[in-house]
Amino acid sequence: MQKKSDSPNFEFVALMAALMSIVALSIDTLLPAISAIGVSINSFDPADNQMLVTMIFLGLGVGQLFFGPLSDAIGRKPVVYLGILVFVVASVICLAAPNLLWMIIGRILQGIGLSTARTISISIIRDMYKGDLMAKVMSFVTAFFILVPVVAPAFGKLILEMANWQAIFYIQLVLTIAVGIWFWKRQPETLRPEYKIPFTSHLFWDGLKELLRYKETVAYTIVSGLVTGSFLVYLSASQHIFEDQYGLKEAFPYIFAGLAISIGLSTLLNGTMVLRFGMRKLSTMALIAFCIVALLYVLLFWNSAGNPNVFTLVVFLSLQFFCLGFMWGNFRSIAMEPIGHIAGIGAAINGFFSTVIAIPIASLIGSYVDERVLPLFLGLAICGVLSVLVVLVLRRSNKLALVRWRVTSRVQK
Repeated sequence: MQKKSDSPNFEFVALMAALMSIVALSIDTLLPAISAIGVSINSFDPADNQMLVTMIFLGLGVGQLFFGPLSDAIGRKPVVYLGILVFVVASVICLAAPNLLWMIIGRILQGIGLSTARTISISIIRDMYKGDLMAKVMSFVTAFFILVPVVAPAFGKLILEMANWQAIFYIQLVLTIAVGIWFWKRQPETLRPEYKIPFTSHLFWDGLKELLRYKETVAYTIVSGLVTGSFLVYLSASQHIFEDQYGLKEAFPYIFAGLAISIGLSTLLNGTMVLRFGMRKLSTMALIAFCIVALLYVLLFWNSAGNPNVFTLVVFLSLQFFCLGFMWGNFRSIAMEPIGHIAGIGAAINGFFSTVIAIPIASLIGSYVDERVLPLFLGLAICGVLSVLVVLVLRRSNKLALVRWRVTSRVQK
């Protein structure tokens, strides 16, 4: 096992990225097939079909509440194996689904199974690293992980043209099992015996009470939820926007890939800059820029009857996503930094509440993305501004606490 002071090796970064990529693979390869799946299961409302994306996130959030604490009790590796088993069963349900209800049930269960891959990979990274070094590792892991959204829609489209939408689920199954075998063979257990916590009925509440002691963890969990929710609107509505609003069905996978590259580039830059500038400074600057870009779009196109040309839209989305690369990994690292002693349950609660915040936001804003893209950017602006306010309140609270501590110290002297 690596020590916390060691730099991560290539295989470790690639393996953690592969674990996280299972989630992206299960979402993004399906995007070009949403319409075909809707026809197959007699669901023709684009807003209803968006649930094929959003509901997997519900499963991701709920699953963490069980698997996160369980990983603190029995170790990281057994929980990953259990999650893969749940994912296999869920995929069979999706393949056999006769209607939208059963497809949604399958997608929720897929999310529950995949929650182990996402949560446990973060727990493993936190077991081994902390602070800005953890943020650096998370950035490089995310940079590798971004390769999946770059190619996944085009890959899904290719499968759809050669076979059918069911083939996408079969290939997801094969790749997930392959990553599981790699993880079993090459990744040692990272949970130290002295950190194991017995799995009890009150473990979640004990972990929640411990997490709530740290204001920074709470604040950045809220911010992660707001930012993720705004992005989830794009993720669930992107197929409708580019294929239906712009009529670019053939070009959609390539536009999606180009936008994913902008996140990958900024994530890679974050990994090289975070040790120099610090994760708090970089993420705050990116958050402010994120707000400015969204607000600018809203101001420019508020009175417009339709959408801008696709080139203008892609430029604005690229700028938004470039900011995200400096935010996601850093937000999660800041939130996890104080709670390394409960990394499993901490990552689970952080991920759960981020998802609980994100899904209603995505569902509400997504319902308005019908004829125009404007509601998407309005949602991005609102979520961004709220996030800035949370960070400002946190900083003010920290400054007041520091002043009180200094006054108390002088009085005691």
